[in-house]
Amino acid sequence: MTVFVFFAVGLPNHFGAFEFLELKTYDFRVRFLAGATRPSEEILVVILNQDSIDWANRERGWSWPWPRRAFAEFIDYMNVSGAASVAFDVIFSEASVYGAEDDEAFIRSCGDFGRVVQTVFLSTQSGNTFSWPDDPDLPLFSAGDFGPVLSGFDLTPGSGRTGAQFPIAGLRDAAGAIGNVTGRPDSDGIIRRAKLFVLFDGKAVPGLSAASLMVSGMDGRISYNEKESAIEWQDYSIPVDSAGSSLLRFRGSIDAYTYIPYSAADVLQSAESYALGEEPLLYPEDFKGKHIFFGYYAPGLFDICSTPISSVYPGMGVHLTMLDNILKQDFIREIPRWIPFLLVLSVIALINLLILYSGRISFAVAGSILIVAALSGAGIGFYKLGLWIPVVAPFAAVVFAFLTATLYNYATEGSQRRFIKSAFSQYLSPAVIEQIIADPSQLKLGGEKRDMTAIFTDIRSFSTISEALGDPAKLVELLNFYLTRMSNIILENHGTIDKYEGDAIIAFFGAPVHMPDHADLACRSAVLMKKAEAAINREALEQNLITGEVMEAMVQKGILKSKDDPSPLYTRLGVNSGEMVVGNMGTPSKMDYTIMGNAVNLAARLEGVNKQYNTGGILISEYTREKIGAGFVTRPLSRVRVVGVNTPLRLYELLDLGEDAPSPLADMVSRWERGFAAYEARDFAEALNLFKPIYGENNGDRTAKLYIDRCEKYLSAPPPDEKWDNGVDNLTEK
Repeated sequence: MTVFVFFAVGLPNHFGAFEFLELKTYDFRVRFLAGATRPSEEILVVILNQDSIDWANRERGWSWPWPRRAFAEFIDYMNVSGAASVAFDVIFSEASVYGAEDDEAFIRSCGDFGRVVQTVFLSTQSGNTFSWPDDPDLPLFSAGDFGPVLSGFDLTPGSGRTGAQFPIAGLRDAAGAIGNVTGRPDSDGIIRRAKLFVLFDGKAVPGLSAASLMVSGMDGRISYNEKESAIEWQDYSIPVDSAGSSLLRFRGSIDAYTYIPYSAADVLQSAESYALGEEPLLYPEDFKGKHIFFGYYAPGLFDICSTPISSVYPGMGVHLTMLDNILKQDFIREIPRWIPFLLVLSVIALINLLILYSGRISFAVAGSILIVAALSGAGIGFYKLGLWIPVVAPFAAVVFAFLTATLYNYATEGSQRRFIKSAFSQYLSPAVIEQIIADPSQLKLGGEKRDMTAIFTDIRSFSTISEALGDPAKLVELLNFYLTRMSNIILENHGTIDKYEGDAIIAFFGAPVHMPDHADLACRSAVLMKKAEAAINREALEQNLITGEVMEAMVQKGILKSKDDPSPLYTRLGVNSGEMVVGNMGTPSKMDYTIMGNAVNLAARLEGVNKQYNTGGILISEYTREKIGAGFVTRPLSRVRVVGVNTPLRLYELLDLGEDAPSPLADMVSRWERGFAAYEARDFAEALNLFKPIYGENNGDRTAKLYIDRCEKYLSAPPPDEKWDNGVDNLTEK
């Protein structure tokens, strides 16, 4: 499944299926962290904005376009200031409308300064020349042997031709360098990258940013480090992709004051004040050693491109960002292609493990959310560190793997769920079944030892009832009526029905789902079953499930005192706790989820022992009594050796739930315990005095009558010490 999902996600990713979405998530990272790093302080921006145009028209009488002498004044002030370079993001491709003298002023200032970068625009669709000018000797890069990557710098691979639009000859000759301003967007029309140089007419023409460094003293000797996929230029390393482009770290928009923008009007006013010996608005020191970018920033004048920062981003911003990244050495690098594949594979494997091996979809959902959150955090965190980590393909892998594994899980485990419900619905409560379905590991096939509690029930003299009914159909109807109501009580208390043996119910608590309070649940079920007897008998008589013939037969055999006795169905229960073996027993073709062991056998024995002690119907062992705490009302009976068990154990009669017990019952139990202590200490007279009132007050308590008879017998003929055996009864009947 992991391989299937990998090919379903990895291959489309390899062929660019997620490129568009990945680019959009990348743009989000760019915008989110645009202000996280500071721009280089070596770059300043001078913009010719609408305020500058209005000022010039008002104060200088200049209409648009400005005369070239305005730019001459600007260059002269930069010369005085000692600027490192001035790069124009403007192409002066035509002569000044103000005449040749106007052009000459600008040409002179550029020549005097010597560090002006003029612009060339290269295009396959426009341009007035197809060759690099022979003169002057403008600085170019010496690309050397870049290998196959060098083709990425060619603007027109194949048979296409690239035209060039240069500034007028005088400005071109006076320039310290010519910088290319051509950019190429990604497939979605957004510029995220820039080239250090492009190939034109066999020449490696620097971009506007690189040309700014060249005029300030750097030569054009560069080399390509294939291992690092980077161009090395003196102390700078510029990472490039196979197309020769560098991924830019954008820091914000120009108008957002990411870079310090000065208006052209302020610079010209400062130049004028400085020339007159007055205090300027902007001191020359403000520009000393700075790389100055000059561009138009008035509505309708500047070129607009789309970048991750904005869909209306000034083109000059791309070039100054390139220079900024070179100076700060914090380009964004794309990780090797094998890492996204490994990331996708890891995500798929992790999701599959969560779904297929946790057994719970909720774990997989939480895990998927955590993985997506981790990928989102990693995408942002690594971008801040200068790495572009793809996140869309891993996101897709999470979704695809989750859906695929979930469908597979439902397909394979659906049958398991149906099997569990079918196999256990007859003898497990719905709540327990849902727990097993949610965590099948709780159900172990085969046998295992567990500390549990077992219940055995039986109806008094049921053979007499079945004989008197005569009709098998009527017998089945009565049994179904009785067993349904009694079984529901067990299931409601999270018990498991082991089996039905005629009128008997065998049940256990503590499996297949572990229950630390299994003894409490079993005893609660036993008490509630006895309390349900009155309603069961009443309904059975009303519905003629127990006929008059049945009642008469039971009276004749002395089971009932009269035909008006309201309790023909009388249940005896034995309850014991201890270590039992539970699991699927039998053969591969016929298995039964059941219990076995000595503790189980003892529970069965206790059910029958009820008859010998004339109890109210529920006997529990000392092992169960130790586990149930104070939530139940019990009274002690003799220690006994039951058939098949040599070690004496204390018996207790379970009388009621603690919260339901009336206060006289608690008083009776207190007196009983004192009387029973006297009985075991062979103080039969004291025991008799305590047992007799209990017998009289409790509607002929037959268990009290049993011990009254014993006390009277022992008072007349005390048992020898060797036969007393500390009051232990050896039971000979099952």
